[in-house]
Amino acid sequence: MTASIQNLIAGKVAIITGASSGLGESAARHLAARGARVVLAARRADRLHQLVAEIREAGGEAIAVATDVSRREDLERLAAAAVEAFGRIDVLVNNAGVMPLSPIDKLRVDEWDRTIDVNIKGVLYGIAAVLPQMKAQGSGHIVNIASVAGLKVFTPIGTVYSATKFAVRAISEGLRAEAGDGIRVTIVSPGAVESELQFGSSDPESAAGVKAFYDANQIPADSVARAIVYALEQPANVDINEIVLRPVSQEF
Repeated sequence: MTASIQNLIAGKVAIITGASSGLGESAARHLAARGARVVLAARRADRLHQLVAEIREAGGEAIAVATDVSRREDLERLAAAAVEAFGRIDVLVNNAGVMPLSPIDKLRVDEWDRTIDVNIKGVLYGIAAVLPQMKAQGSGHIVNIASVAGLKVFTPIGTVYSATKFAVRAISEGLRAEAGDGIRVTIVSPGAVESELQFGSSDPESAAGVKAFYDANQIPADSVARAIVYALEQPANVDINEIVLRPVSQEF
């Protein structure tokens, strides 16, 4: 008899970063609805607590931990809170990210630093925080949100952003090979998906171009949430290594 999706996800403890809006919020709702116990992380604690209240009102289990993924100590505290509340960590969705796009010659070096700190270091800090617990359990699943910009360099405004997403894919593939039996790794690479990510550009010309691109192409955030659910619902001996999804209308 084939196990149901509910049975394969129900009871799992899932940490989701960037859970206060967009892809993270949608993933939290989808996983909680399937019986996962979700640990929600983001900087905006007020939004997290509202989401926790809504999940609990619907019968789910959730806690919130204010977290800045660019701070390693925040990720360590997040993992500890998950174990304290639920006794284990089955899933990490490394979703938090920023996308301040502009041409390199605009020299927005502070934005480059922030992009690297969140999109690369944040992923590594998340992995470092949960991997010892997963190895001790003998099981776990790390889902890293990359981008189609990690498949092709997003010039002329997204070179640095692309570099971070290429790095996420490299980290994910290396982790998959190194993590050992029982620990699965999935890369999810979305195209234009409705989220606050599109509003990250301080360069007016780049911001206008991004808005037009998203207005013409974007698909709902739950498109990515369903992809995450698909990867997590597989039997323990199946590892979905990478999912790429775009709006049908998106060429890039």
